[in-house]
Amino acid sequence: MTTVVFTHGTGVREPHLTTLFAHVASGLAEVAPQARLVAYPWGGTHGAALAAGGASIPRPPGAGTGRGAASPDDGTDEAEQWARLYDDPLAELAAAAAGTAPGAVPPGAAFPDERPRALLLDLAAHGEPLTGPLGPGLPEQAARLAREPLLTPAARALDPEALAHVLGRALAAAVVRAALDADRPVQADGDTRDAAAAALAVRLGAPPAGTGRGPLLRAASRPLVRLGSRYAVRRRRALTDAAHPAAGDILKYLARGDAVRRDLRDLVAGLRPPVVLLGHSLGGVICLDTLISGPLPGVELLVTVGSQGPFLYETGALPSLVHPEPLPGHVPPWLNLYDRRDLLGYAAGPLFPGRAEDVATDSRQPFPVAHSAYWTDPAVYRALGERLP
Repeated sequence: MTTVVFTHGTGVREPHLTTLFAHVASGLAEVAPQARLVAYPWGGTHGAALAAGGASIPRPPGAGTGRGAASPDDGTDEAEQWARLYDDPLAELAAAAAGTAPGAVPPGAAFPDERPRALLLDLAAHGEPLTGPLGPGLPEQAARLAREPLLTPAARALDPEALAHVLGRALAAAVVRAALDADRPVQADGDTRDAAAAALAVRLGAPPAGTGRGPLLRAASRPLVRLGSRYAVRRRRALTDAAHPAAGDILKYLARGDAVRRDLRDLVAGLRPPVVLLGHSLGGVICLDTLISGPLPGVELLVTVGSQGPFLYETGALPSLVHPEPLPGHVPPWLNLYDRRDLLGYAAGPLFPGRAEDVATDSRQPFPVAHSAYWTDPAVYRALGERLP
């Protein structure tokens, strides 16, 4: 009878480990009813923990200072709103356009979007200096925005001044986004960004600073989008407590993984062969690393699922093997499964030709859900069942 040792990934702790183990056991029973599944719950003993109770996590503004909770003007909300715009520079435009019903234009009257489109095209031809500190690319972004279909309903929904600020922020965000995509090593600070957005708004029809409507103009100059991450930033301590094992487990293993590998060896030594090592995510790294570092008698197959082992090897971060050193001869056949949409799953075959077999799966889930969807994907169990000794 084959024994499959399941090694979980980052951040898995009880009670979730029991749930995960039950899913894997059920799926394995469908394809290999005679196999026995054994868990290696390394996270409870060797996983990362906040030893000082989270003292390293910065407190939100006002916390512990007698000033109460962070105020709405502490910059936190604004930074998050800009983060949303960097992710989608058209977010405000889309929010304004949503639900706007087409209206009739009186004969001879200009369409509401006619002037802003003309001003955008003028910026495309002559506006580069306005965003110089943010990075190049304003003419391209302005020309693109001038062709944006969302501009028509947004122009019906907003007065010209508010629309000018929305467009100014959209352009500033698009330039910053392009700089991020180009991996520019220096990015503008918030004051530079705000000055550029304000100058762009003026060019697009807003009155200059000091000539507007006081508080209303200042409010219009701020992003309107709201983010779910506002709650996350306000509760950074609580969320870090809950989520820290995911990153901490990786860092701790790479720095001090000897004990994790030793305990896996001890577990396997007490099992009757044949044994299969099945590891998910960091669990796959642990299994691979343990096998490379020395023979494990009785282990006849290594199975890694959504694992970073190949990537760590190629980048020189795998503790037991440095590229381009070959896989030691004592490592058993290796089956490596990765979902095409899982950004944390890597291919091993190109790095270890003839030694590692890749199987690409497709859970039809986006990342990061794809990274945890292997255990409900029948293709994963079929591939495993077909290769069990």
